[in-house]
Amino acid sequence: MASTYLQRNMANSLTTDWTVSMWVKRNEIVRQQMLFSAYNNSSYDTEAFFDGDKLNFRNKRNGSFVFQVKTNRLFRDTNAWYHLVFQFHASGDSGVYAKIFVNGVQETDLNVNTQGSGETTWNNDKSHSIGSTVNGGADHFNGIISHMHFASTGIYAPTVFGETDATTGEWKIKTSPTFTLGSNGFTILKDGNTITDQSSNSNNFSLGAGTLTKTEDCPSNVFCTWNPLNSYYGGGTFSWGNNKIVLPNKNGAWNTGTLGMTSGKYYWEIKVGGDANGGEVQVGIADKSPNGNSSGSTAGTSFGYNSNGEYGIYAWNGAFIGNAVPNSYTAYGATSCEDGYIMIAVDLDNNKFYGGVNGTWFGSGNPSTGTNGKTIQAVADTVDGVYYPAVSTYQGYSGTVETNFGNGYFADNAVSSAGTNASGNGIFKYDVPTGFTALSTKGLNE
Repeated sequence: MASTYLQRNMANSLTTDWTVSMWVKRNEIVRQQMLFSAYNNSSYDTEAFFDGDKLNFRNKRNGSFVFQVKTNRLFRDTNAWYHLVFQFHASGDSGVYAKIFVNGVQETDLNVNTQGSGETTWNNDKSHSIGSTVNGGADHFNGIISHMHFASTGIYAPTVFGETDATTGEWKIKTSPTFTLGSNGFTILKDGNTITDQSSNSNNFSLGAGTLTKTEDCPSNVFCTWNPLNSYYGGGTFSWGNNKIVLPNKNGAWNTGTLGMTSGKYYWEIKVGGDANGGEVQVGIADKSPNGNSSGSTAGTSFGYNSNGEYGIYAWNGAFIGNAVPNSYTAYGATSCEDGYIMIAVDLDNNKFYGGVNGTWFGSGNPSTGTNGKTIQAVADTVDGVYYPAVSTYQGYSGTVETNFGNGYFADNAVSSAGTNASGNGIFKYDVPTGFTALSTKGLNE
């Protein structure tokens, strides 16, 4: 939640080398967002934050920045987990006191690079915050933080906390790194949403404000979300890890997901609501990005109305859309799906699409047995050779879409009684069909 932050007053003043390691996933871009900070007064503070879409690590004493390191590189991928390591070298390393590493690599292309010695407010007997400026000030971090480690008396390389996967070549997490804590050191936000220090130091944090929510999304299994960078007509307002969208009142506003599908069988759930016209929403899949063709009631107003590569459920009447006939649909399921829980199952191995609501599949369909699914175009014949989850409005109506791609939440509402899930990937409200899995990095590799 964007207003959530953690806080603690450190007991000791340590003028030593120190290292912070944390895994973060952004939900919101552009806005300034604090990762961690320590504060004495307006003239003394230490901060690490997303400065718009750049990373900024700085320390102020006597009202002036002693060191400041700011990247040129932009960090705008809302589906990616970034491993961030911040190092402070108390005595300097060939004149360098502050360093930033991202996914194991030091950031050297810098927009600002001011290097100077001086005691930091972080690692001192001052007020410390995670996820905001100190004491719940502005610039709250809107995203996910996992496996945060603080070594208060040493410099540790990124390889202590992460490593390169021998098969994929990707940077991956070490869940139990070995390092010396020092008296101020801690390990939090590991193995769930606990803010209890899971090291031997018992340097526990407290919840300053907001709600700390556990998510299934983690550095080793990234779940699909809605992509604010891949939308048309503004896309809407994103929240709750980009799993909730308030769609704008604009003709043909639509969005696609962050993960694409080229083969396999995938399942997710969507709750559609909003104003009186919240049912004027389509949910399903698309074979390409938004095409920008929005002109009232003509073909292309919303996905599913102009090509065989776009298929979905019309929440207003439960109809199936995507038959390549502009502005038409075919009877399929429930009279209305608004305020219900829509189930989507996509079988790309057999070119079938299934929709349902509140635990019942439409058209006597059964994804587990491959019965009565709607035929879709083969992936190989699509425009981009991939299908994405998609959501759209029709004829300028607004609506709210809350999606559970496997995180176990519809916005802030947790799944209270989960269905069966043979794949063991994700938490869903209803039974996952046999042979299907969540749309996540783990699911894509099953």
